[in-house]
Amino acid sequence: MLGHPAFAFLWCSRVLANVAFQMLGVAVGWQLYELTGSALDLGLVGLAQFVPMVLLTLIVGQVADRYDRRLVAATCQIVEAGAAALLVVGTLGSWLSNTSIFAIVSLVGAARAFESPATTALVSDVVARPLIARAMAWLISANQTAQIVGPALGGFLYALGPAAAYITAGALFVLAGLCAAVIRARRVARASEPLTLESVFSGVVFIRSRRVLLGTMSLDLFAVLLGGAAALLPIYARDILGTGPGGLGLLRSAPAVGALATSMFLAQHPLRRRIGPTLFRAVMAFGVATVVFGVSTNFALSLAALCVLGASDVVSVVIRATLVQIRTPDTMRGRVSAVHSLFTGTSNQLGTFESGLAAALIGTVPAVLLGGIGTIAVAALWMLLFPELRRIHAFEE
Repeated sequence: MLGHPAFAFLWCSRVLANVAFQMLGVAVGWQLYELTGSALDLGLVGLAQFVPMVLLTLIVGQVADRYDRRLVAATCQIVEAGAAALLVVGTLGSWLSNTSIFAIVSLVGAARAFESPATTALVSDVVARPLIARAMAWLISANQTAQIVGPALGGFLYALGPAAAYITAGALFVLAGLCAAVIRARRVARASEPLTLESVFSGVVFIRSRRVLLGTMSLDLFAVLLGGAAALLPIYARDILGTGPGGLGLLRSAPAVGALATSMFLAQHPLRRRIGPTLFRAVMAFGVATVVFGVSTNFALSLAALCVLGASDVVSVVIRATLVQIRTPDTMRGRVSAVHSLFTGTSNQLGTFESGLAAALIGTVPAVLLGGIGTIAVAALWMLLFPELRRIHAFEE
């Protein structure tokens, strides 16, 4: 896939932007906690990024469908570089506070809200339809690579000072924007209907009318919502597995390692047959891995379970993302991708909240067990509610 210049630039743009974003997350978290010592403020950082995505979902889809997606992505990445520059100036000028950090992080969240559907919709603009499944696997491998490399690089540079981490992240955002701007995409039809209330909600209406898309997105929403074991890793590391911060780092990296290995495999050997059954098997494997992790008191077994969890999650992500790309018209792809991003973002954020609340009410291990069993039950229920999803044989049907 990287032999296709347009896709290679898109892949590089995603890698650079996501590494920079992960670096910002680590540096902002450390600096904010040093400034305030408040765990609540750390939680509010995530909320400051999440709220703009929710509020802007319907708008960003319109932008991605009406304007050049390359320039939308490049503009967003330059805005993110500007946010990193504000963090540098604030750090060197010693005027950063929790309020100013929240404002800057919200700016990053708003830019990411526009960037995500634009770059996702770009895939179909730069590769042929038969290559979309392989292209999505390559892009997911880019995301997983960023999740492994970005935090480590951000932590290393932060040791030299927060400004060093922010400057590097800003430079990576600029490079990502340049890569996006020079992508040579095929000319596609743009949405030309008047901007009305009906047009704004058309992405939601389209998904509701396509039961395959509705089934895949809602399945992921509830599976991730219930199976959010990753939120409780600090408790498992310290109180159940008896390991320290180093062990916690390995536990956090394990899902990304499994996901990266699987996405690289799927990039070379894309899924072609029995797509529906494979999707449900992957979600059930995700639930089983969550249950195994929940009951494990052995560090090696816990690492293995988390690797399987990440690997099975990638299979379902590749299938869902490919179906969205292939079964959505060019003129609707930005709006549908925006709603898709909202589904995935909501499931991750609410899944973290649900896991913490359940652990507080019934205990950590019961909460993880309940989540894993619930994920398996949801997959079984969705097989009954969405039989057309179970019967999908190939992406192009």
